[in-house]
Amino acid sequence: MTDELLVVRCQLGERAAFAELVQAWHVPVWRYVRRMLDADRADDVTQEIWLAVIGGLPRLADPGRFTPWLFTIARRAVTNRLREEYARAETSSNEETAAEDSIAALVDRAELMAGLSGVPVLEREILVLFYLEDLSIEDCAEICGIPTGTVKSRLNRARRLLREHLTERGFQR
Repeated sequence: MTDELLVVRCQLGERAAFAELVQAWHVPVWRYVRRMLDADRADDVTQEIWLAVIGGLPRLADPGRFTPWLFTIARRAVTNRLREEYARAETSSNEETAAEDSIAALVDRAELMAGLSGVPVLEREILVLFYLEDLSIEDCAEICGIPTGTVKSRLNRARRLLREHLTERGFQR
């Protein structure tokens, strides 16, 4: 069954259709969030995303655009979480310890995750959406609210930064 049909069924109030939609998209959404945040925060943010989907699904005008709409919600949720944490970090010196713990956890991740952690958030987001979530440049542009040319330039910069970061860490091609 297509996502578009599932969305229409959800909009008509079928709970089973929403369960199918969540089953189909929970892992890709969680994976996206996980690549942008750490595992502990990914679970919470993913739940927030599904709550936003429940609330917004009835207003989705074009069910065929469900995927970019879903990842736009995910992007906003990740951005909001990062903003909240950065605001708290500015007001609390205790956050320094948590940041050091986060950095230590990043070191233990797989090579790709280590490389991604060294790439700035805007570029990392494009890498994750384009390569790891297999979205088109046009979908990435829609999700991020930027022109396709900007997506291409961020993608180019992200590749370069990732290559440099991995080289610095001693990873070879």
